[in-house]
Amino acid sequence: MIVKICEMNFKYFLTFITPHRSVLALAVFFMLGETAISLLVPWIAGQFAEGVIGHSHWDLSLGQILGLLLGIFILQAVFRFFSYYLITQSGARMMAQLSVRLYEHLQSLPVGYFQDKKRGEVLALLSNDVATLSYFVTGTLIGLVPMLLTLVGTIVLMAVIDWKIALLVALLTPVFYLVVKFLGRKIRPVSSQLMQKQAETLAVLEENLGLFALIKAFVREPLESQRFKTASTDVLQLHQQQLRLQAIMGPVVQLLAAVGVLAVLWLSSQQLQTGELTAPELVSLLLYGLLFSRPMSGLANLYGDVQQARGGAQRLLDIFSVAPEPLDDKATEYASVTGQISFRDIQYCYSGGETLFDSLSFHIDAGETVVITGMNGTGKSTLIHMLMRFFDPQSGQIEIDGIDIRTVSLASLRQQVGLVAQHVLLADVSVAENIAYGKPEASMAEIEAAARTAKAHEFIQALPLGYHTSIGEQGVRLSGGQRQRLALARALLIKPAILIFDEATSMLDPEGEALFLRESREQLSRRTVIMISHRPASLALADRVMRLENGKLIEVKT
Repeated sequence: MIVKICEMNFKYFLTFITPHRSVLALAVFFMLGETAISLLVPWIAGQFAEGVIGHSHWDLSLGQILGLLLGIFILQAVFRFFSYYLITQSGARMMAQLSVRLYEHLQSLPVGYFQDKKRGEVLALLSNDVATLSYFVTGTLIGLVPMLLTLVGTIVLMAVIDWKIALLVALLTPVFYLVVKFLGRKIRPVSSQLMQKQAETLAVLEENLGLFALIKAFVREPLESQRFKTASTDVLQLHQQQLRLQAIMGPVVQLLAAVGVLAVLWLSSQQLQTGELTAPELVSLLLYGLLFSRPMSGLANLYGDVQQARGGAQRLLDIFSVAPEPLDDKATEYASVTGQISFRDIQYCYSGGETLFDSLSFHIDAGETVVITGMNGTGKSTLIHMLMRFFDPQSGQIEIDGIDIRTVSLASLRQQVGLVAQHVLLADVSVAENIAYGKPEASMAEIEAAARTAKAHEFIQALPLGYHTSIGEQGVRLSGGQRQRLALARALLIKPAILIFDEATSMLDPEGEALFLRESREQLSRRTVIMISHRPASLALADRVMRLENGKLIEVKT
């Protein structure tokens, strides 16, 4: 069992214990104190039995011995309280710390990672896996110390009374280990499958919660209910299988422990008849045998905890092994940007190896408005994502004002680019907080100025609480055009040198699009603008129109 635990790659996660090592050390002290008392009780009970038959070597009455036992039990309860309190507090802190560390790592990952992952699986990491691992490290793993002390202590103290019986008990230990190992081999794959199925079920639930309107619109309630029911049934079956195996392991180990106690009782009773043992020693040996069975029975739960922790730890290690976006601690910062953009000999391939761009080059002057058109899937949004370094090309370089964007910090780069995307992402907070998302320290005057510039102030003032109105998840309480204007205000608040419209007007009707762009014309004229669109209203604003086709940009209007 200990070997199996050592095989688990918890070296990384054990670093989270370091800030709490003094508290955990104190908890271990109380646990050891409780264990020492447990080892003392059988011996005192033997002295009590000796006093009952009138041969006690202690100068204490039976009442005094009972009082001593009561005091010891009270002390044991105090030790147990403090050890439990300190362990659970440390576990809660470690879980919070690990959750924060995981969330920070998730935020550092490139956008492409989340395109390949379901959000429900990520949520499972932040909830189930973090909790499982934190409990294992601070509970199960720390609990090994008193468990081992109890095992060794009972055998040693039994050997003091009678070495033959102690040897018998010691020989039973490998039998316990072999039984647990045999049954544990069946638990391991089930535990791993259960963790994965729980994550998949959470992913289905999370996805459906975001598609309720679509589900109702296409009358898919029965199908989606059946889909979730199937996933939940799979989890239930795996959980039942795991519980069944653990239910078998517990009684089997307990039965072996009972057989061991009976063997101790039989052998000690034989020695009592021959005079090799006294009745008080028999009582102590019997109690030590019962005490020995407690950690042995705990092996069954320990093995199940180990298997669950193995699965959770591996999933967390897998995500921590994903390389974050490039570190830019020593990168330079953009001082001021005019907005001149150059793509030079860009080559980009999908993860599957398919080439999207091969030696793509183009240039946009500062203050120029360029519209990029093209069929879906030709890579228009990919160009924008590379400009913002959501991912990098395999070769070539992208420059802003003649500076390679890979040589400046990501924060400095992205602060120069304001993005208004087709699918506007809004938080379930107030209008003001959404506008100030990229500049939380902005004053209300700055927020209102950005909203006025984006022609959003009028409709915001008409909301029930104005700028303090909560807009619901993803801005569900707003129309598509209102969401677009909030997105524009949010982008303008950071005063970017480059403004990007990635199919930003696709949700608007032609009249609404024309009005939106006409009212935004003044802001567009002050910045370098890239518009991904094929709609006439957008084309009318362009200084140049370029069509992306077969990995090449072809200028179709000057």
